[in-house]
Amino acid sequence: MKLKRSVAVLAALSFLAPAAGAAAPATRHRVPVHRGTLLSALQQDVKYVFVIYQENRSFDSYFGTFPGADGIYSSPPASTPGFDQSIENVDGTFSTISPFRIGPAQFAADTDDVGHAHAELIEKMDVGTNGVAGMDKYALTEEQTHYSAGQKPTLEAKQYGELTMAYEDCDTIPLLWNYANRFVLYDHISQSHVGPSTLGALEIISGQVGETQYGLHPTEGYTGNGGSGAAVPVTNDSNPHWGPGVAASGNQLNLTYAALPLTLAGANANALAATDPSAATDFADIPDDVAAIHAQNGSPVGWGWYQEGYDKEPGETGANSLSRYIPHHNGPQYFGYIANTPAERANIHGLGNFYTAVHAGSLPAQGGVFFVKGGYKNILGLEPADPDAAVQAKFTGDDDHPGYSDAQISEANVAELVNFIAASKYWSQSAIIIAWDDSEGDYDHVPPTLNQVGPGSGIAPKDYLANGPRVPLIVISPFAKINTVVHTVGNQGSVLKFIDALFDLTPLGNLPDELKGETGASNLGHANFDADDATSSPVDNLLDAFDPGRLAGTTAPLPASYVEVPSAYVTHLPQATGIGCGAIGVIPVDYLRGVQNTIPADFNPRPATDPTTTGIRRVSPLQPRYTDPDD
Repeated sequence: MKLKRSVAVLAALSFLAPAAGAAAPATRHRVPVHRGTLLSALQQDVKYVFVIYQENRSFDSYFGTFPGADGIYSSPPASTPGFDQSIENVDGTFSTISPFRIGPAQFAADTDDVGHAHAELIEKMDVGTNGVAGMDKYALTEEQTHYSAGQKPTLEAKQYGELTMAYEDCDTIPLLWNYANRFVLYDHISQSHVGPSTLGALEIISGQVGETQYGLHPTEGYTGNGGSGAAVPVTNDSNPHWGPGVAASGNQLNLTYAALPLTLAGANANALAATDPSAATDFADIPDDVAAIHAQNGSPVGWGWYQEGYDKEPGETGANSLSRYIPHHNGPQYFGYIANTPAERANIHGLGNFYTAVHAGSLPAQGGVFFVKGGYKNILGLEPADPDAAVQAKFTGDDDHPGYSDAQISEANVAELVNFIAASKYWSQSAIIIAWDDSEGDYDHVPPTLNQVGPGSGIAPKDYLANGPRVPLIVISPFAKINTVVHTVGNQGSVLKFIDALFDLTPLGNLPDELKGETGASNLGHANFDADDATSSPVDNLLDAFDPGRLAGTTAPLPASYVEVPSAYVTHLPQATGIGCGAIGVIPVDYLRGVQNTIPADFNPRPATDPTTTGIRRVSPLQPRYTDPDD
């Protein structure tokens, strides 16, 4: 294997290659920062938390060959759960499929959407009645959803099954790998609940999906596999009861348990109900929570949820267009006490408003927490690199969700967001968390920790609510460690736990009404129905991402130049510029170990978008990257 770099890549090296440390700044903290004092030091330095919340990628599908991570090739195949999986051929015979790499030659930035509904993802994980996940039925389960029982699979069905075993690397998403390489990558963060995107949108701001509401109102509990309809715990993508673009009824239940905006309200919590025209309903399940928060008399902390298409975005003309807006990705809209209360509802914005606020420096002076999401289109006006007409029409989204988002457009949107923060007055007091809401239904080899069960008798394979497959998580900050992979176990509730700690908030799982709901669920036979940020919760709080030396002032905070991506690499996608693994100085593990990459001959990353009678067309990368005789 030899490393080849194009002229374009060489030009990028001065920016993308790992940089040397800067000189130490003047001392700010006069005592060394150890584990016990790290939080207090962090509270002095970090005032703004930005959560860039992406969609639908398993850890192994994006970072499974990242050096130092618990990845696809960290152990021998025989001891890697699900490494070899069964798949049915179009003639009815069976064969074995293993993970394989796709990249620029396959236009890997654009892949069709595979199944990740609650019941289907449980089947893919192969959760048995003993609660052990084999992680070995991704390909076959996906394949079987695309043809009728008793029939032989179509080529399209088989290609969908194969797609679950494909993975990308820094030749497809070099900007994300560059962030992971320069800052902190977490490799044991699970999606908190098995199921689709709505669950992640709720978890990131509440640490649960309605378990405590179920404990207070058992008649609202879901039945069957929770595949559709309005019920708690939430297990599907039913739209929120409130908000633009959705009906006032016939969608999800009004969620009435405690979420982060409530604790962030601090001393103002008690006054919120006075402005809610439906307070009798919206606040009915949280009066003691509100009283407890108000009694602490804490200073309110600002927050915002910025989601593409929520209102008119830059460049749109005429009436507000909701064509780019995805209601079931908007976590705050599910809660009536947020959606119905003017002061709280005012914190929900379109994506363009985030750029405006950061550029103008108009975020709350005291700091705050700000969630950012893309949608069906992208406000950067980028188009997929693949010239295929079907791809050009379909893959214009920027939230990283396969089926409509282009991975390179999505990472460009992340880079633009990070660049805006880095160029602003907020960089010096910031922590940026890039997270993903669920694993898409793509293969990940690490069995999750099974610590919750759903309504029913014991743990049944289709009645399982707890942690699912791993998702990526990256922490960026002037005070972050560099070139670090953290292996501690967490889930999306880890983001909430970090916010709780940083702003000294009472964990949602410790609030009195949530404890009542947990007790109610326990009385119904369901253990561990609490919020993931509870003091008793074992999930990590992300504090290991921060460098004690930078917080102590003995090591320089990382400058904005360390994180900024030149605009040329935002406005021109890697497929066109040719930057990839070589440009960021990272060699994926499969290359290092000489792993033979065997792409199935009939593979197609877009079985529905580009139907074929054989395999997918292949193209030569526009610029040379690492050479691989199997590509």
